[in-house]
Amino acid sequence: MNETITLSTRQKEIINIIAHSSGVTREDIALKLNNVFSASKATLARDLKSLVDAGLIQAIGSGPSTAYKAVSKHPLLTFIDLEQYFSVDPDERNFANKNFDDKIFKLLPRLIDETEQKELGKEFRSFNEVIKNLDHTIVERELERYVIELAWKSSKIEGNTYTLLETESLIKQGKEAEGKTHQESMMILNHKEAFKLILEHRKDFIKLINRDLFELHNVLTKDMDISSGIRKQAVGITGTAYTPLVHEWELKIALEKMIKLVNETKFPLEKALLISVLLAYIQPFADGNKRSARMLANAILLAHDYFPLSYRSVNENEYKQAMIIFYETGNIYHFKRLFLDQYRFALKTYFQVAK
Repeated sequence: MNETITLSTRQKEIINIIAHSSGVTREDIALKLNNVFSASKATLARDLKSLVDAGLIQAIGSGPSTAYKAVSKHPLLTFIDLEQYFSVDPDERNFANKNFDDKIFKLLPRLIDETEQKELGKEFRSFNEVIKNLDHTIVERELERYVIELAWKSSKIEGNTYTLLETESLIKQGKEAEGKTHQESMMILNHKEAFKLILEHRKDFIKLINRDLFELHNVLTKDMDISSGIRKQAVGITGTAYTPLVHEWELKIALEKMIKLVNETKFPLEKALLISVLLAYIQPFADGNKRSARMLANAILLAHDYFPLSYRSVNENEYKQAMIIFYETGNIYHFKRLFLDQYRFALKTYFQVAK
């Protein structure tokens, strides 16, 4: 997508209409668009031409039979405008999937194509080599800084009210901040212990198994009054009408399919991306699913000598929106964008070697 173009609200709606189809004519776009905007044929034609020229949509065929499609070849990687999408309340999103869709396991592979893999390969830095070549004291300081920022932002995504400086005091000095709950403090300290676990046992995560997932979840939810193991009750998710699977046997099957898909995926960044969304989508635990997903993704990255993500610069509301869009449509455009942005952020922010 061309990130520099300024889109009108009408053009954003046109992109959303096209994104929710496998190919749609100008006449059909006009019918759907007129429910929201009044636009003449000439105005719509100009909008479509501008969007094609900008590389945001593609035109197939010519004349009245011309069909417009999303640019991405992958059905789950079409552009959706966040502002437009969330202008509709959860219960009014008639296009949204309300229930778990088992087809997601067949649709998700090849999220990062060969061209992208080559480009990401040019940016690759070996985590092990960087650690080996840095002074031990600097490594310890950088690890501590990374853990503080990861624990702060990952917890903040979950509604934790600790500030970054309060998180630093808690992790460095064990000092709980005034006005914060013990649950909030434990959430942050558990992130520290979880990262210690995956750093020390990172090779265990080259091939994912249930035991490692459950152990990591137990560390992340220790002393937080959260039950361990697969949940036995239904759960809801704030901000969406999507309802995860209910029955324990269904959750077990979904986890097996997730683990199989991740283990069969070759490219480490794609493996980590898959686990980030699928574990949160399945919601196998009573609580702590997204935290577990983020930390498990980091375990996979470290296992394959990639830099882990701290999510320090991510906007937590945008992160939640990207996840909700995945829940409701399977679309992973925005989550993939945020994930790769945070990977690149980690490469240029942590464990820098002087040149």
